[in-house]
Amino acid sequence: MRKGAKAAVIGSVFAVMVGGAGYGAYNVVTAISGDGGTGASGPAAVKTGPPSGAEVKETSAKFFAAWEKGDAAKAAAYTNFASKAEGLLGGYRTDAHLTGVKITPGTPSGATVPFSVKATVSYDGKSKPFSYDSELTVVRGETTGKALVGWKPSVVHPELKDGDTLVTGESASPAIEAVDRNNVVLTKERYPSLGPILDALREKYGDTAGGSPGIELAIRHGSEETADTTLVTLAKGQAGKVRTTLSATAQAAAEKAVTQYSESSVVAVKPSTGEVLAVANHREDGFNAAFLGKLAPGSTMKIVTAAMFIDNGVTTMNGPAPCPETATWQSQTFHNLTGMTPNENASLANSFMRSCNTAFVKLIDGTTKAPLTDESLTTEAQTRFGLGQDNWKTGIPSFDGSVPASGGPDRAANAIGQGQVQLSPLNMASVTATAITGTFRQPVIVPLKLDDRVPAQAKGLPMNTVAQLKQMMRLTATSGTAARVMAGLGGDLGAKTGSAEVDGQDKSNSWFTGYRNDIAAAAMTQEGGHGGDAAGPIVAAVLRTGG
Repeated sequence: MRKGAKAAVIGSVFAVMVGGAGYGAYNVVTAISGDGGTGASGPAAVKTGPPSGAEVKETSAKFFAAWEKGDAAKAAAYTNFASKAEGLLGGYRTDAHLTGVKITPGTPSGATVPFSVKATVSYDGKSKPFSYDSELTVVRGETTGKALVGWKPSVVHPELKDGDTLVTGESASPAIEAVDRNNVVLTKERYPSLGPILDALREKYGDTAGGSPGIELAIRHGSEETADTTLVTLAKGQAGKVRTTLSATAQAAAEKAVTQYSESSVVAVKPSTGEVLAVANHREDGFNAAFLGKLAPGSTMKIVTAAMFIDNGVTTMNGPAPCPETATWQSQTFHNLTGMTPNENASLANSFMRSCNTAFVKLIDGTTKAPLTDESLTTEAQTRFGLGQDNWKTGIPSFDGSVPASGGPDRAANAIGQGQVQLSPLNMASVTATAITGTFRQPVIVPLKLDDRVPAQAKGLPMNTVAQLKQMMRLTATSGTAARVMAGLGGDLGAKTGSAEVDGQDKSNSWFTGYRNDIAAAAMTQEGGHGGDAAGPIVAAVLRTGG
């Protein structure tokens, strides 16, 4: 019924049922109509549209007041997801042992309210102040139309995500002092993106590194792959020492380089040993995409595909790899980057250095004398480059890459680093290291002898293949798509660019991998464009520190 309309109610009961924690309920209103009959009006009209400034101020103030008093149920009732909010807000006092909460709101920006929190964390007779900044957004309740706090864990603390909790007590594992290959101490204050990596090292090696646990306020993450994040240390334990393979010099360069491009990650390895020299991420979510990212690597994958062609006798560096304007495989048509001039007489080296997609698609079936199958690229990736076998033991959680056997159009798409292929910068740095040495050395970030890990194995590449891959990567770095980025670098060097198109993105992901003497690095920047636009400068900055 429209608001104010009249209706007769004869021998019946009109009931409205509503559910959903935090959304409230409609009231049933009965009234005597103006003509003496009995009437009933429906629920009041539900408000719509963005909350007003007054609603934002009132709702946030009530939420803050209940939170300060430790009334989790009442504070949660002012959110649009009371059941989840109450658990985390209740744990703020009972699990995190935070009291004396004082919240100071800032000036709202539309429906968003910034605020600062000051509290005291107390445990086992020890106390310390705890302060931080966060923000909330007031939204319109979908059912009631009430102004409510849009619930997400980061309202309680900016580093909290779904499944996370705040906990104060004895640390899950003793603290560690991580050092680089030259005994330089590595801290997240000096090397910010190492934060989650140092946490992972502590989780795995803290109990065996000779330290003793302390007492701390920490974020206990819902993901089993993510170690606790310490927020406040109430009592220091004895730190155990963990030696890593990292180079403080390379790490510093990597940290600086990734900050120039959002959503970027880079890894550098030492090809002669497999040791990780640097790992850095610049991401809003704090995810270690450098080790755990699972993304299509674009044309950097052509290193593996070119090796497959050579190893299977399809063609050679100087053999034919025609580069037409388009190439069709299994009813799907593939194109090159805009502006690439077709070359029907191109060699593999020429198509590699220019990153011609159609040349690689044209060769994906092999030749009559050297046929390829759906499994050929997978076999090359696994047996030669050690990818996709789920057995890398780097010392912290990592992804081993995935190059599945694919039929149909994905067989061709995989060959140019699209389709179903997924790699991380760690994987691609390892691919480059294998390509230029011929030996697959599984990357490690702590020495294998520290815990007697057995590394993954692969048979590597024939030296004839290595010689051709190195020469093609050199040409790419000096005369091809990577020449602008690699200009000014001396020594033995090579590179490969890549850009990977992703559904729903306006720009492709930028990929770049390269080597200089005994350092190989790979980087990825989401929505960074062409390989040389964003990922390339990151890799070049890291390569300048080595060799």
